[in-house]
Amino acid sequence: MSLEKQSFCKVNLLLNVLGRRADGFHELETVLHPVAVFDELRFERGGCGVALTCSDSRLPVDATNLVHRAAASFLQAAGIRDGVEIHLEKRVPLAAGLGGGSADAATTLLGMNELFGFPLPAGTLETIAASLGSDVPFFLQKQPALATGRGEKLQPLEFFPAWCGKAFLLIHPGFGISAAWAYQNLARFPAALNGRPGRAQALISKLRGGDWDGAGCEFYNSLEAPALEKFPVLALFQEFLRDNGALAALMSGSGSTTFAVAENGNAARDLAEKFKSRFGANAWLTAIPVQSDFEESLPPAPDGN
Repeated sequence: MSLEKQSFCKVNLLLNVLGRRADGFHELETVLHPVAVFDELRFERGGCGVALTCSDSRLPVDATNLVHRAAASFLQAAGIRDGVEIHLEKRVPLAAGLGGGSADAATTLLGMNELFGFPLPAGTLETIAASLGSDVPFFLQKQPALATGRGEKLQPLEFFPAWCGKAFLLIHPGFGISAAWAYQNLARFPAALNGRPGRAQALISKLRGGDWDGAGCEFYNSLEAPALEKFPVLALFQEFLRDNGALAALMSGSGSTTFAVAENGNAARDLAEKFKSRFGANAWLTAIPVQSDFEESLPPAPDGN
């Protein structure tokens, strides 16, 4: 038996760090939005243990890979001795702040559960996901979400009506930024390390109310402090995008992807052409509707048994 799954990515509309915790993690509030740019995973029962292959040779395929770890954790939790062969077709850029690895891990949990007849309930999948990484639980569901704690505590949100018809433009500059590096260097920026609580709810309220002027002022990412200092070209990207009609522009996650919100798909594509004329065609760019036909394209939510 074989199974294929798409693995979507995300952007952080806001990432507000609220200080360093005693356990070494950072307390945060972040507003995550799914984006219909996909990796693809193919699962097939057979063999012994977990056998992983990947289209991108830069990624390891051993137990250091999140997909491998997710599959092994699933087999152990479900008490399954059968093996599985997994192929990952990688399309989301690496070290991009788009959650590609976390999404692949969550999709692996959902795919394995389906492949083996749904032996694990949703709560168990969520526990495994949280053990794999802070972003992984978000990708077990399909809605925008407010995430708190270290990012694993989720409050799903309805898609924002004011976003209907709007589009994202994603720009990856061709280099990555390590999340570990970004958080370590945040200590040099006390104001960004110890953010003002409540920014997430302020953004959510304005997006729900369709207040685009107000919402544009609330988009925020604490991790821009170290990232834009080291890579000032990312600040130039944002300035250019805003000057050329973007409703908002921000670095996603720990970077290095910059995303812009455009009025519609045509505006996003026009913005992409202007960007290429100004900065060249070497960056990875994609324009994608914020939510048009998005819910239908996402993987199903885990069974709630």
